[in-house]
Amino acid sequence: MRLKRWLKHWLVTPRRVHRMLPPESLERIRAAIAQTETLHSGEIRFAVEASLPWSYLKRDAPARQRATMVFAKLRVWDTEANNGVLLYVDLADHAIEIVADRGIARHVPRHEWEAICNVVREHFRRDDFEAGVIAGVQAIGAVLARHFPLVPGEVNPNELSDKPVVL
Repeated sequence: MRLKRWLKHWLVTPRRVHRMLPPESLERIRAAIAQTETLHSGEIRFAVEASLPWSYLKRDAPARQRATMVFAKLRVWDTEANNGVLLYVDLADHAIEIVADRGIARHVPRHEWEAICNVVREHFRRDDFEAGVIAGVQAIGAVLARHFPLVPGEVNPNELSDKPVVL
């Protein structure tokens, strides 16, 4: 375990999440998710946390491992077409991860998800957190629309909540 990483996670508190993404920003992110889901049959979730839980730090686990666990805990995998996608942000590690269910993952190479993460990262570097998340959501939506487009007149039930999750 690295002392520097521990300290970083200890210093980044949940209050920082609320400063970066206040309730009105979270509402606009929710609206962006809902809007993009009118274009495809996939499901998008967004989760952010200030720092990793102690159990992850103790074993020096990467943020990707936590993102995969959050994907499971939020049941993003629980969609009819297995086309749920999680956009996960760990503020302390400056980590942005996208975890896609098997229905969409087999169509989209990892480097395409990484390109979306880089777009979000660029916004974050400019302290434009809300715009970064919304840009990521819209880019994920475009990928989903390419592989799981809605047929005109098709009913698209909202299988997962659009509400952002602050862990």
